[in-house]
Amino acid sequence: MIKVAVCGALGKMGKEVCSAVTNCDKMELVARIDIAGSDTYQSIDDAARVCDIDVLVDFTQPKSIFENAKYCINNGIKIVIGTTGLSDDEISYLKNLSQEKNVGCFIAPNFSIGAVLMMMFAKQAAKYFDNAEIIEFHHNQKKDAPSGTAIKTALMMSEEKETFIKNNCAETETIKGSRGGISYHDIHIHSVRMPGYVASQEVLLGADGQLLKIRHDSMDRKCYMSGVLLAVEHISDKNDFIYGLENII
Repeated sequence: MIKVAVCGALGKMGKEVCSAVTNCDKMELVARIDIAGSDTYQSIDDAARVCDIDVLVDFTQPKSIFENAKYCINNGIKIVIGTTGLSDDEISYLKNLSQEKNVGCFIAPNFSIGAVLMMMFAKQAAKYFDNAEIIEFHHNQKKDAPSGTAIKTALMMSEEKETFIKNNCAETETIKGSRGGISYHDIHIHSVRMPGYVASQEVLLGADGQLLKIRHDSMDRKCYMSGVLLAVEHISDKNDFIYGLENII
């Protein structure tokens, strides 16, 4: 049995992860960690003193995930990170630390199989289109923007082209930010925050006389659970660093 702890256990995603782990016959939920609970461990350190943890799944806050990940890796606890908001420099640091300590670390901006396929299709399509933008939609309680999924999608697409604004005219924004944030290789990312959404993303690719749209919509957080369990099972048996669920499907 894989002994799993969940950090951020009382959040919406954390509750789903706890339920998924509990109902998985290959795993045992050994610790629920959340500072907001009276019946949960208040910190990873508190849980680690009492419980034997093989893998910790983190769905907390952008401001805490980097320190949580460093603590786990430095203390020999493998970690699956679902919290987004890590910078490129932080991801690079965790990769080096994971390799130095020989402790598995799995970072996934999105655990939905459909969303990962969307990212893979966008990368493939990027070979054939010179212009592209990304629009991502999330609920209005999401703290980081753009989403980790949008950033990862842009990164994957950027591996295929040097720029995605071919033949665009010189632009002037009368309202700053109107054209979105400019990410890897000039891919513009637009972030929408609105009640009613869970998570959606649309990749727009354009060429003379045609427009390709690749879209994925998440209507329920349960759609992420198969990917979470897949990541936990994978990293429990390995000590590598992985960024993106597409690397194991």
